[in-house]
Amino acid sequence: MEQRTRRGLLGALAALLTLLGGGAAGAKPAPLSEPLSVIELFTSQGCSSCPPANDNVRALSERPDILALSFGVTYWDQLGWKDTFAQPAFTARQFAYARALHHAGPFTPQVVVDGRADGVGARKGEIEALAARTHLAGGPSIAVRDGAVILGAAPFSGSPADVWLVRYDPRVIQVPIQAGENGGRTLPHKNVVRALIRLGAWSGGPARFSLPRDHDGLAAAVLVQTVDTGPILAASKL
Repeated sequence: MEQRTRRGLLGALAALLTLLGGGAAGAKPAPLSEPLSVIELFTSQGCSSCPPANDNVRALSERPDILALSFGVTYWDQLGWKDTFAQPAFTARQFAYARALHHAGPFTPQVVVDGRADGVGARKGEIEALAARTHLAGGPSIAVRDGAVILGAAPFSGSPADVWLVRYDPRVIQVPIQAGENGGRTLPHKNVVRALIRLGAWSGGPARFSLPRDHDGLAAAVLVQTVDTGPILAASKL
């Protein structure tokens, strides 16, 4: 009886360790969050039409099913106020979207949803409608383990998709604007993108990408996006 009891206790302990992942060196990485709608706002602190869109995207960022990202662009900088968050790389991303979405050129504010559809974003309902009729599709699962992003396999053809690491500030940052069209106002910003890093390419098979060292206070997300800033196939907050 004592031996059977001991075997039972050992079996229960082994089951508990398996459940907790103990001793499972080959265990699969746990998947991250459920699929998201990726909302990219292209904005400038020097644009008087941008604050309402900034506010709408900031409000939508509270939803768990939305990854909202604010990209500052540079082409307003010569008109009286230099955007404190703008980067040439973000301007280049917006120009690429203009080509992909068949626009004559970029505009602010512009909201791009899942890399598939865009609008001005002055009304929150407009952004919600865009998110409702677009969706991520055809991409891999995304997980993280041991300082790396793990992408699963999925049916895929065409040129390899880009894998982007986005580092953004999740805080609300109040920025006093001292000149230009918004001079004298203090504008709140949230989820301001501070870095956009290409980790590599995904072509349909399992893949692993090492993550750069964390930046203090910044959140991170991964986007798997077809080349030339096309549709986003998969995304996850890290």
